Amino acid sequence: MNDTPSLFTSRTGWIATLILILSLGLAIRIYDANDLPLDFHSTRQMLSVIKARGMYYDTRADVTPEQRTFAIQQWKLRASIEPSIMERIVAYTYRFTGEQHWVARAYTTAFWIIGGFFLFLLARRLTSTQGALAATAFYLFLPYAITASRSFQPDPLMVALIILFWWAIYEWSLSLSGGRVDGALCRRRRQKPWLFAILAGLFGGLAILIKLVAAFFIISGGIGALLLGRKSLIEVLKQPQIYVMSALGILPGAAYIIYGVWVAGYLGQQFGGRFIPTYFLSPSYYLGWVNMLNIVIGGIPLMLALLGIFFFDDEKRRFILALWAGYGIFGLYFNYHIASHDYYSLPLIPIAALSIAPLADKFFTQLKQFTPTRLLRVSAFCLLLLGLFMSLWNTRNQLNAVDYRPQAQMWAEIGQKVDGYDAAGLTQDYGARIAYWGWAYVTSWPTYGDLLYHDNMLGAQQDFEEQFANIAAKKDLFIVTDFADLNLQPFLKEKLKAYPIFAEGDGYVIYNLMDGN
Repeated sequence: MNDTPSLFTSRTGWIATLILILSLGLAIRIYDANDLPLDFHSTRQMLSVIKARGMYYDTRADVTPEQRTFAIQQWKLRASIEPSIMERIVAYTYRFTGEQHWVARAYTTAFWIIGGFFLFLLARRLTSTQGALAATAFYLFLPYAITASRSFQPDPLMVALIILFWWAIYEWSLSLSGGRVDGALCRRRRQKPWLFAILAGLFGGLAILIKLVAAFFIISGGIGALLLGRKSLIEVLKQPQIYVMSALGILPGAAYIIYGVWVAGYLGQQFGGRFIPTYFLSPSYYLGWVNMLNIVIGGIPLMLALLGIFFFDDEKRRFILALWAGYGIFGLYFNYHIASHDYYSLPLIPIAALSIAPLADKFFTQLKQFTPTRLLRVSAFCLLLLGLFMSLWNTRNQLNAVDYRPQAQMWAEIGQKVDGYDAAGLTQDYGARIAYWGWAYVTSWPTYGDLLYHDNMLGAQQDFEEQFANIAAKKDLFIVTDFADLNLQPFLKEKLKAYPIFAEGDGYVIYNLMDGN
């Protein structure tokens, strides 16, 4: 931790500021918490929602046999890549709260806030208290981070565990080097390499178990911690803690892969389609990646984060550069998803926050010099708070802009109309919404994005008439709720005109395939 002059003249001051930052981060995330989980990557959230309901109904005896059977069937029908740990936690909590959407948001919010606290501890080691507070504020109040960390998916928990791993591995590295970094004796550093080694192994192993892609950030953080110390690689490899950390980090994820691929067999086909070599020759891949970065971080904050790397001293810069390298390799491997799924860049947020910390430290140090009196210092602090509240109010307005609750009634209405029929459809989230609120199963017609994706993967799009015959021709009804996507598929739109309308309402049209030409 650097001994630079601080804008905070007392311990009470920075503790109160940290509590305020964490409290505001919590408050903005629990706002409108019981709205439907359709505000952020609804397809991924609905996957977890349906799984959690199936697990919950599996324990209930107060529902009809038909509902219980359907809920369990839909749960087990959905594809699984990572273990359903979040869904299990939420389903268990439903026993006490009932089936409420705020439950999942409460958990993901709590995980993100915990991650913010340990990010503060790590950033404080890397820079100073004031730099750490700025990093924590960036991590908590970045608009994308607010929305993403409320979503029902494993990523917020994964990111929190990654941060806990970075903190523990950094502390372990300090204890290994005798507690000295750049000649500065860090307090409480005589000590406990085994404690931090075990914690790092547990946090890293859990992060990889939650979502296997965390391995890129765990490995890069581990390498960064090894580069931080002054010991040679041979000296480091002589440390028994290395092997304990490695075992704890590898075993949970490896056991899950072995079970999922060779025992249960449900993981074998889930690892395909994530690396497309031809993408490296396509400008759209690189432009797509840049676009995702602009959505997640923003151009100016990303620039400041990259500039902040230069403000670290040499040893700490190696640690930060290792984290950035881990993200870069991750993006090169998952080249399809990094250029098309913004939440794949979610782990970049804590990396960028740590990178901004030394830049913020320099800013606050200069600010202290230009605010020698208490009045000036309080005035500067109030201006910073004003900017923070303005940003949070804007995010609050965005969360309040759309109320998704009326959609539940629409999907229930569609479910009642198609009850007893065999249906296909072009609907949002591959039929997940009608399955959840309408209690009806619909065979999904591929979206326009799916058609483009499979064209890239297979080299040719399947013939339309053959595709229609395989998916829809033998069905009774065809439901359309995603009209924007339908307009991108002229062959399907023209085909459906040959069939009479079975029913229609606000937001949907159901075609009768039994009476068509």
